[in-house]
Amino acid sequence: MAPFAFPLQFNFLDIIIKGMIIGIVCSAPMGPVGILCVQRTLNKGRWFGFVTGLGATLSDIIYALLTGFGMSFAMELIDNPQNKFFLQIFGSVLLFIFGLYCFKSDPRKKVHQGKGIKGSLTHNFVTAFIVTFSNPLIIFLFLATFAQFAFVVPDHPLEMSLGYLSIAGGALLWWYGLTWMIDKVREFFSLDAIKIINRIIGTIVMVFSFAVFMGTAFNLFSIFTL
Repeated sequence: MAPFAFPLQFNFLDIIIKGMIIGIVCSAPMGPVGILCVQRTLNKGRWFGFVTGLGATLSDIIYALLTGFGMSFAMELIDNPQNKFFLQIFGSVLLFIFGLYCFKSDPRKKVHQGKGIKGSLTHNFVTAFIVTFSNPLIIFLFLATFAQFAFVVPDHPLEMSLGYLSIAGGALLWWYGLTWMIDKVREFFSLDAIKIINRIIGTIVMVFSFAVFMGTAFNLFSIFTL
């Protein structure tokens, strides 16, 4: 029994780390829901901002499940080393484009200055879910990250369930940290800070995707000589 314990633990740890990273990467960009979270944290309070992120997380998990189930049907194609190589290259390029878009975008144009109605926590949760769910383009980001991390593991429901929970955990960690930071610096927070956050995130994503692209490309000859 002992020889099988260590690989099992390694697989669980691997899927948890990948899921947490995917959750953070897919939540961090300051899109419409990110702006909404910042606004509500500043105007209504930290927990109103956090439940906004919670609503976005629920939407993201639904799209993550749809992406994962779709990819699981194509795993025979992906399991081929050459096909997996090209899929990872595609994922790196897509992530780089996303990072570049995030770096160049100016989300301040989407900020509404009015404080509006405070509403209940449930109302803030539901509206954030609707805003996020109305943007199915997040599927492409999940597709890129799933491909790059080889996240989908067919016929392993326990591992995948833990992986999806880890995505939710990573997303909630991001929203919790973001609202905590904004709440602490609210007196010094300006709209310029939102653009700076996007530029930092975009730079990190571009550097990471380029590094992974180069790492994958250097394995080109070993893959095609198998």
